[in-house]
Amino acid sequence: MSIIETRQLTKYYGKARGIIDVSLRVEEGEVFGFIGPNGAGKSTTIRLLLGLIFPTRGEARIFGKDAIKDGPEIRKDIGYLPSEVFYYEGMKVIDLLKYSASFYPGDHRQRMHELADIMELDLNRRIEDLSYGNKKKVGIVQGLLHSPKLLLLDEPTLGLDPLMQRKFFDLIRQENARGVTVFFSSHILGEVQRLCSRVGIIKDGRIIEISDIRTLQQNNYKRIYVAANAIPAGYFDLPGVTNLEEVNGGVRFFFKGDIDAIVEKLSALDLLDVTIEEPTLEEIFMHYYE
Repeated sequence: MSIIETRQLTKYYGKARGIIDVSLRVEEGEVFGFIGPNGAGKSTTIRLLLGLIFPTRGEARIFGKDAIKDGPEIRKDIGYLPSEVFYYEGMKVIDLLKYSASFYPGDHRQRMHELADIMELDLNRRIEDLSYGNKKKVGIVQGLLHSPKLLLLDEPTLGLDPLMQRKFFDLIRQENARGVTVFFSSHILGEVQRLCSRVGIIKDGRIIEISDIRTLQQNNYKRIYVAANAIPAGYFDLPGVTNLEEVNGGVRFFFKGDIDAIVEKLSALDLLDVTIEEPTLEEIFMHYYE
């Protein structure tokens, strides 16, 4: 079952581009990574999914329902963590969270305290006394306290120190293990690689690739390093070779295509060293953007 589905979802702010023809599906129980640099359209996409802004054209469906027409009903089962969090400064954390919990049926006090303990959040402090990182912890607890079916996370780790990031990732894995679907938007590629099973890459408001991370790493590109006694200039000028550079007495490049073509070229060299590796997600990402 598709938890999120968009079809040609487009948003313009006047003449300014938001996103253009974004079509994607996120399946139930999936942790889907949505990556791109600042300004690529990640936050615009999430706001459209939440019904906070209206599309110029196209549609978005959550739980099979229209994200705009059925927005109030849909949002009861969504947990949302924005990239920037803003709260009533004079309130205590516990009062703010109780206020948030009041919008959902049921008693969420135990859940609130469990999450606060995990994130090492002092519920008795005032919002105005919190650091940015601690305010982000409030956002995490707020987004999870009603046990949502879908989590929309927009740059969720900004402001968290490395220890809290690790705890946050463990928490998201636990939520996913109990069936929660996660839409994880970030420009920090290592996070996406650690957490997500599939990834969509957005560039200038358009989706340019959707694939599972293993396929991106294993089937699309190889990172190759070759050292030999002599490598003639232009020797690896082959279809599929990109980002070639001289390094450490040899050459390094990306290759996409029939690996036999590379093996044939290697067999004619007096080799000193050869390394063929899967690229990191970050290297793949930069390849798309370059």
